[in-house]
Amino acid sequence: MRVLRGVDLEVARGSIVALLGSNGAGKTTLVRILSTLLRADEGTVRVNGFDVRTQGGDVRRSISLTGQFAAVDEILTGRENIVMMARLRRLKNPGRIADQLLRRFSLADAGGRRAGAYSGGMRRRLDIAMSLAGDPPVIFLDEPTTGLDPEGRLEVWQAIRELAAAGTTVLFTTQYLNEAEQLADRIAILHDGTIIVTGTLDELKRLRPAAKTLEDVFLDLVGGRR
Repeated sequence: MRVLRGVDLEVARGSIVALLGSNGAGKTTLVRILSTLLRADEGTVRVNGFDVRTQGGDVRRSISLTGQFAAVDEILTGRENIVMMARLRRLKNPGRIADQLLRRFSLADAGGRRAGAYSGGMRRRLDIAMSLAGDPPVIFLDEPTTGLDPEGRLEVWQAIRELAAAGTTVLFTTQYLNEAEQLADRIAILHDGTIIVTGTLDELKRLRPAAKTLEDVFLDLVGGRR
């Protein structure tokens, strides 16, 4: 069974692109291919200028991937989590890197506390901070606000905005349409393994003149193809 087919997507450097789709549309599969965790059967995939099939090592050095649930060690402190990641990546001065990332994600005051005592939003911000050890130019976020309360979601939104402002290219998947409205420079809608449309929010709304929100556009496009 083919999970993806007809996928054509280009992401500009330093931009935020949201990949929308219902459960089973193929969002996570696409992210896994982009991050070299899965191999595409055919087609061409390039990340940061490197071919995923033939230059996997260069791709992996260029990216960070954050999954649907925060992958932090709850026994360690926030600072120790980042230091651990920096050491795994064999980076110099892991303590300094940890302190810089804690400040960048407004976690400096909590850096000495066990991560298990963090709120959901704080754990997710720590997870993203850990993934940025080494300053990868591209980050993939697979449903980054899954399970978070409204306050936690807003915290992660702000972190994503700051990433893009600093020049990081962000591709994130989400089922929350307002999340794409709030964050994305461009939006791609994936349905049944195919990207059926891409564009800015205004461009997508113009496709359906009667649509007032992205939800209207999404339901019209996806519902009409079922």
